[in-house]
Amino acid sequence: MRLIALGNTDVVMRVTLSYFIEPSPGARGWTSRFGYQSHCLRFAVRNQLETETAFVERINKFVRDEDYEAPGLSDPGWTFGRLNSLASLGSVPDTWKGRAIDLASRGYIAVYPTIGWWNKRPQLGAWGKTARYSLVVSIETPEVETDLYTPVANQIGIPVVIET
Repeated sequence: MRLIALGNTDVVMRVTLSYFIEPSPGARGWTSRFGYQSHCLRFAVRNQLETETAFVERINKFVRDEDYEAPGLSDPGWTFGRLNSLASLGSVPDTWKGRAIDLASRGYIAVYPTIGWWNKRPQLGAWGKTARYSLVVSIETPEVETDLYTPVANQIGIPVVIET
């Protein structure tokens, strides 16, 4: 069964983005609150009424036109966790509550880098490093017997491991 088939059933989507950061090399007495971490990752979920192109423009300033204006779309239903910006592990579960049909219409989640010392000190070349992260998305449905896992696993190609 697909998520869209649940229609107006209330669901909860929990998104957890975890990643390690590299502390600022040799820096002491940071004057900026972003001076410690190499980068900070964020995620964005496409809004229900947002086109794919508008979503990409919203999260990536390099693909925007010069006359770009933020759409100002509100996205109710989110409860955000609190991220400690001075930690070496960022892991915050954020939740969205709403109707299954509204969640099904979104279709995209993006992970993107934000502030950190890597963009303030380009001579160190950290902008060329790989940032490893994990993104865990879970969907809860109240008292609905439905298999959401199999259609998603088939679409993204999760391998089946059989241990003997």
